[in-house]
Amino acid sequence: MIADATGRPRRRATPERTPAVGGGPTAARRLRVAVLLKTNSGGMWILPQVQELIGRGHQVVVVLPGGEGRLTAELRRRGVPVEESPFDFRVGPGSLRGLLGLRRLLRRLAPDVLHYHLLASAFAGRFATLGMALRRVHMVAGPLYLESPLIRPFERLLWRLDDVVICGCRHASERYGELGCPPRRRPVATYGVNTDRHRPDWTVPAEPGDGVDFDRRAHADARAKARAELGIGDDTFLAVLVAYVYPPIRLINAGRGIKGHDVLFPAWRRFRERHPRAHLLVVGGGWGEAGAAHRRELIDRFRVAGDPGITWLETIEDVRPWYAAADVSVSPSLGESHGAAVEAGAMAVPSIVSEAGGLPETVDERCGWVVPTDDVAALTDALSAAYREFTAGRLPERGRAARRLMVERFDNRDSAVRVADIIEDVAAGGWRG
Repeated sequence: MIADATGRPRRRATPERTPAVGGGPTAARRLRVAVLLKTNSGGMWILPQVQELIGRGHQVVVVLPGGEGRLTAELRRRGVPVEESPFDFRVGPGSLRGLLGLRRLLRRLAPDVLHYHLLASAFAGRFATLGMALRRVHMVAGPLYLESPLIRPFERLLWRLDDVVICGCRHASERYGELGCPPRRRPVATYGVNTDRHRPDWTVPAEPGDGVDFDRRAHADARAKARAELGIGDDTFLAVLVAYVYPPIRLINAGRGIKGHDVLFPAWRRFRERHPRAHLLVVGGGWGEAGAAHRRELIDRFRVAGDPGITWLETIEDVRPWYAAADVSVSPSLGESHGAAVEAGAMAVPSIVSEAGGLPETVDERCGWVVPTDDVAALTDALSAAYREFTAGRLPERGRAARRLMVERFDNRDSAVRVADIIEDVAAGGWRG
């Protein structure tokens, strides 16, 4: 970030950017970049990276599963070419045929760089391009698989097929270091959040580059409107958890869901016994049929439907009103990169996060709390600490500190610049060593 004449930070335009962070020569030629992703609905976080590459004059094509999904529709709306992957990113009788089809597709596209996100995409991209003359860039969205005793031995070998592993958090970079990956080949670039779109006063136009200050009256109006829709008064402490409900994976976390719903609900019940003027808002439906079934199981197990202190909404496209309504965000995940904490922070909402993965990187002592992973008592205590600051009127200052931290470290447009720099350097041969 650099400052304009008024002293406010403004984002560096592409022509002004400094030499790439890898230290190698910046790519001068127009590149062909193929982006590979195993989902056509999630993964919206690739959009700023794709736009940055296109803005630099590179040709980008995105390879996704077939069918209509939110990501596919948005890419096409922006005029970004989308190709259907012949491989469905699942292991089964047709896997080899699918991988060979993906290999033929990538030969036809002839990318200089193959950029893949998510582990299934990484496995597919690596094997489908064995022996092909291209560069491979793996970007790690979530590091949970690096905790698996089954996956780690394979990844200890397979990361060597990548020219560089861009880690979405420092935690992931450290885990790859444990697998023998040298520091130069595991740089960190967060997926982040658009801090202009996610800001407390999003209902009024944002001044370009004005990332820290916001219109507090507009924020107050948005907060009052959202709370009125929930039937919650301004004197009620409101905590929010925004997360899809992912189905449990047998080989990870002993078959428990990763977002920590089963940690939060008992902690909330204990907390609310002491502080009845409090409400928990959970936003997020199940990811796929299995996730929806797990969500129903959680609702039944923790008697959520009959609890007047909990409201659980299905997935909604725009979560900003609910952040505006909240006093604190809670991310009790068992495995995570940065998750919802960056959106909450950009919306000037302080966070309580678990020690899992990269979550502790999203808060500091000024703007949030970090609690041990899978610890109901510690989470209960953190909720009580946040409640004390709520009653003392100190939470808004924590929220403003969270906003400043997100603008300084987690804006996804700055991250997109870094990712594009790395891709250009990889194409020029500046990373593998």
